[in-house]
Amino acid sequence: MASTTFNGPVRSQNGFQSITKSATTGAVTVNATFGAATSITSLVYRNENHPTTSAINATATVTAAQVATGYITVTSTAAVTLTLPTGTLLGAALGATKGTVLDLYIDNTASTGSGAVTVAVATNGILSSAAADTPGSFGDLTIPVGATGLARFTIMFSSATAYVFTRTA
Repeated sequence: MASTTFNGPVRSQNGFQSITKSATTGAVTVNATFGAATSITSLVYRNENHPTTSAINATATVTAAQVATGYITVTSTAAVTLTLPTGTLLGAALGATKGTVLDLYIDNTASTGSGAVTVAVATNGILSSAAADTPGSFGDLTIPVGATGLARFTIMFSSATAYVFTRTA
């Protein structure tokens, strides 16, 4: 079927479905159904599958390219401190502008012993007010070893060269 562009609202009495059709078998898979009770004001798809990751296993300053992968793994038996790049370097690598947001996952689940990871921000990187006000949660910059050793941080740019850093999971 051809692609169709509409100017104005598209309406249906029986709902809408988003589907994919297999090129090999022709089988149709329904990905989403939008019915009478569905209301969408903003739909954002975030690809959290990180095909490229960075492995860092010793105390280091993380490069902007490593942060840009969105996923850093650590497998260490000793404590590690990861210092994030400056706002200028990270902003340039991401092409950041005011409002750019990046989620950074740090996976310390394969570390053992005393291999906790501590994250530190660099020049033009600051902890958010939530991180500063509640250091035990949003400001918790230490990631333990083992099964609970997975953390998500959100990096939000206030300009092309400065970011705010918060732990979000």
